[in-house]
Amino acid sequence: MMLRRVASSTPVPEWLETLLSTRFFLACGAHPASPRNECNMFCLDCRGAPPAAFCYYCRAHRHAAHRVIQIRRSSYHDVVRVSEVEDVLDITGVQTYVINSARVLFLNERPQPRGAGAAAGKAAASPYNCEICGRALLDPFRFCSLGCKLVDTKRSNGHAAAAAATGGDVDGVTDNEAAEAGGSGHGAARPLGRRRKGIPHRAPFWS
Repeated sequence: MMLRRVASSTPVPEWLETLLSTRFFLACGAHPASPRNECNMFCLDCRGAPPAAFCYYCRAHRHAAHRVIQIRRSSYHDVVRVSEVEDVLDITGVQTYVINSARVLFLNERPQPRGAGAAAGKAAASPYNCEICGRALLDPFRFCSLGCKLVDTKRSNGHAAAAAATGGDVDGVTDNEAAEAGGSGHGAARPLGRRRKGIPHRAPFWS
């Protein structure tokens, strides 16, 4: 009997894509006259309940017992403190930065062109670059942001699903390829014309 090795898809937290697509730092419509009414809070428990972003006063009224993270700004880009997400999300491979004495990571990608100019030269000269958008990194990480890691995770999940749909593989060889080679899984009658690469192991997201 031929053994099949099929990689299972990696689950992505339900709230992650909503977090990455939400606009923060707009004035709260429910508290327009309040001094701290910028919408820079996000609830991990209120899935699908609008609005996704809310202010300090909304948190006290509607999310007191919920898991809430605060979004901050750095160079006009949204960041979140590592300490607020490391227990609910695997951030392995994402570049972190120290800003105002706190370690943070960026929510979404900040592409760095490789064509011309100082930014392009910096990206080309860096020994480390984001695998998705190519941005220069400070340290040997794989991604510049949570958004880029999500792209990679969804891509890996798609490959795993495709492998499952086609019957999986045996040590990187599909069932059809083994049959064409005249083998039964215990040995091939002739060398294979090509071998299929195994599914890459990626650092998963989890909730």
